[in-house]
Formats: sequence, structure tokens, C-alpha cells
Amino acid sequence: MPRADTEAMQLHLNEISRHVAKGAVAVLLMDRAGWHTTSKLEMPTNIKPIFLPSRSPELNPVENTWQYMRANWLSNRVFDHYDAIVEAACEAWKKLTQAPDTIRSIGMRDWAHVGWSK
Repeated sequence: MPRADTEAMQLHLNEISRHVAKGAVAVLLMDRAGWHTTSKLEMPTNIKPIFLPSRSPELNPVENTWQYMRANWLSNRVFDHYDAIVEAACEAWKKLTQAPDTIRSIGMRDWAHVGWSK
């Protein structure tokens, strides 16, 4: 999606909801971005959000994911135009999705896991 807004979030929630097994409920960890907390958002009944405290990026594993992608593939570069930025971000995302152990290690917190080891 070209924007992070309520419309994009609604489409995202609808897609998650479509993949939740019948009779199951997905728990979705969310920060307090405006498009996550707006009353205009229609939360599917099979998704239960858990909102992180405000101003706590250390609790949000996706913040570390973006930091990893910037450090490894996106920083210290000059982009000629917007589409080049989008293309580079998509390429970085594709590289990362090919490394599930890396994704797991980025999101792992020593103080917040049970039954997993690095």
C-alpha cells in the first residue's frame, strides 16, 4: 500500500481475518498509530487487538525489523525518486522474508519468551 492510513489498515485486517481458521481468534499486537485506534476502523470479530503502551517502540518487534532492514539494505543510499525507495524497501522485505531465523531473532526478547531459545 502506498500509505499507512485507515483504508489500508482496514484492508489489512480484512485479509488477516480471511485467513483465521473458522472458530479461532487471532490476537493482533498493535501500536497506537492513529489508523490503528480510529473509531472508523471496523475490527473483524475474529481479531482481538492488544494495544501497546504509547511511546514504547522497544515493545514492538516490527520496529526492530525496520531497524534491521535499514542497517543491512536501506541506509547510506541515495534514491533518485520515490519509486526507487519503494522498490528498495520491497527488495529488502523480500530478502528478509527468505530468512525466517533472522526474523525470529529480530523479534526475540530474552525477557519476553517462553519455550524458545536463540
